[in-house]
Amino acid sequence: MVISMVLKTNQAIRSNLFNLLFYAWSTFMVIAFLPALVLPYQVTVWGQRQWARGVNYLMRWSVGIHIEYRGLEQRPHSGAIVAAKHQSAWDTLIWHVILDDPAIVMKQELLSIPIYGWLCRKTRMIAVDRKAGTKALRAMLEDGRTAIALGRPIVIFPQGTRTATGASVEDAPYQPGVSALYRNLDAPVVPVALNSGLFWPRRQFMRRPGTIVLEFLEPIPPGLPRKEFDALLKDRIETATAALEAEASPERGGKL
Repeated sequence: MVISMVLKTNQAIRSNLFNLLFYAWSTFMVIAFLPALVLPYQVTVWGQRQWARGVNYLMRWSVGIHIEYRGLEQRPHSGAIVAAKHQSAWDTLIWHVILDDPAIVMKQELLSIPIYGWLCRKTRMIAVDRKAGTKALRAMLEDGRTAIALGRPIVIFPQGTRTATGASVEDAPYQPGVSALYRNLDAPVVPVALNSGLFWPRRQFMRRPGTIVLEFLEPIPPGLPRKEFDALLKDRIETATAALEAEASPERGGKL
C-alpha cells in the first residue's frame, strides 16, 4: 500500500510537471511565431511542426510517454482524407509531425483564441461551425476541395469529439462529415487507430507512462456506396483501436 501511494504521488508530480511545461511551451511558441502572420504560411507550418515535436519530447522526458507509429507505408503523401480516432488532445497536434501540411478539420470556436486561432487561419485549417447545419457542411466541402487540389491531406475525426477508451460507438456515434467528404471529394480515406487515451486521458490532469501507438490502416478507395463505406470505416477503426487498447491495457504502460 505504501509503495502504491508513493507511485501515485510520483505520477501526480510528473503529470503536473508535464502540464506546466506543455502550457509554457505552447505559450512560448504561439508568441514566438506571432511575426509569422505576415510571412509566407510555410513558416507557420514549420512552427507548428516544431511545437508538436517539442510536446512529444516533453511527454517522454517528464512523464515517460513514448510514441510508436505503425503502418507508415499507408500514410498519404498527397491529397487524401485521414479519418482518425480521437481520444486525447495529443491527437490534434501529432499530424503536424507525421503529415506534410495537413488541413485539419477543427471547431470554429478555436479560431477565436487570440494568436493561436490566427495562426490556424494562416495555415488554412478547415473550421466547422457545428451549429450551422448544412451551411457548415457546404463550407467544409468547399475548403476540402481546395485542400485536395493543393495536394494537402485532410484530417478529420469521424466521431467529432474526443472519446474515452473503451467507449462504444453508441456513446459517440460517427458523424456524417467524413462520409460527405468521401462522397464529394472522390479521394481515398485512410483510417487511423490509436490508444492515446490510455496515457493522456481526456478531461484528466493525470498522465501515465507508456507507449502511445498510432496506426495507419488500409486505405479505403473512393467510389464505394455510402452505407458500405460507413460500415467499413467504422469496423476498421474500432477493431484496430480495441486491439491497441487491449495490447497496452494489462500494464497501462505499453512498451517502453
